[in-house]
Amino acid sequence: MKKHSIWVGFFAFMTLGTFVQAQEKELHHYLSLEDVASSLELLPPPPAVNSILFLNDEAQYRWGKMQRPTPRGDQAVSDARLYGDGVAKSFSEAFGMTISKEGTPEIYKLISHFREDAGDYATRSAKEYYMRMRPFTFYNEDTCNTEQQQGLSTNGSYPSGHTAIGWATALVLAEINVERQNEILKRGYEIGQSRVICGYHFQSDVDAARLVASAVVARLHANDAFMKQLEKAKKEFESLVKKGKVKKSERMTK
Repeated sequence: MKKHSIWVGFFAFMTLGTFVQAQEKELHHYLSLEDVASSLELLPPPPAVNSILFLNDEAQYRWGKMQRPTPRGDQAVSDARLYGDGVAKSFSEAFGMTISKEGTPEIYKLISHFREDAGDYATRSAKEYYMRMRPFTFYNEDTCNTEQQQGLSTNGSYPSGHTAIGWATALVLAEINVERQNEILKRGYEIGQSRVICGYHFQSDVDAARLVASAVVARLHANDAFMKQLEKAKKEFESLVKKGKVKKSERMTK
């Protein structure tokens, strides 16, 4: 009887865990997969190893390795953590204030909700079709954070999901805080380059991701739920500006 109860409890726990994971994934979408432009149809194939274009991938990979022992390399390690509130933390300084569930609930909800529209749906078809080998596997070298290598090795490199999340988030936040668009867009760009520095992606993976991220942001603007939440986020931001909570861009104070 005791053994039976243990198994019942175990299966109940596993079922609950699956349900929670499904709910968590659902929270990060405004769109369905069918709503999003196909990355396979939109993008050219990744550069062939014997092509001139691949020479740039190789050069950027070497550049990235040189950055790892520097403060920029430390930033790249940090940029890999986009799960949980990682996206909000990554953009807070560039945005001019801390983005959090407690302090900026509408902005936080907005950028959290479309995360996988960009990171998964916008990149999935090309990733699955090409299943491009990642740089650390191709060169048989470690990344800047070896604990993530095993999971990433079974996932296609082209285009980069992390880059797509970063660039899509930058485009949306720059629409809300126009005054700091330079800082925000630069931060979004850096998140992509961090994938090259760490050896998780080739430069062409990152470049392609920015294209599909731009496409998914355009599609989000035709989604009623996204537009309603974007309007709430803009109103919240306007209120915070009036209260003096948002740091002005240095370009505007000169």
